[in-house]
Amino acid sequence: MASKATRLRALALYKELHRLGRDYEPSYDFHGKLRRMFEKNRNLADEGEIEKALKMGEYIRNETLALYSLRKYRHLKRMYPSNSTVDPLTDRWP
Repeated sequence: MASKATRLRALALYKELHRLGRDYEPSYDFHGKLRRMFEKNRNLADEGEIEKALKMGEYIRNETLALYSLRKYRHLKRMYPSNSTVDPLTDRWP
């Protein structure tokens, strides 16, 4: 049986992933996949297996955050023109 600290860690991870999934594409079914992943691992008893599953969840969290950062960067890049009228050598307007 998992310790109380491990259980609380898993619940916190689930809540954080659920919040991150709000901004995800609806057609991907992020919340459904998240729930199925946690339900599949519900009956794990070995501490090593539980730790491995939590590490996978943390990896998914980090990758999702990276995708959101990339999306923000791409949006900002589209907002500014790539060929501005600033002279790149002097960094001044002509």
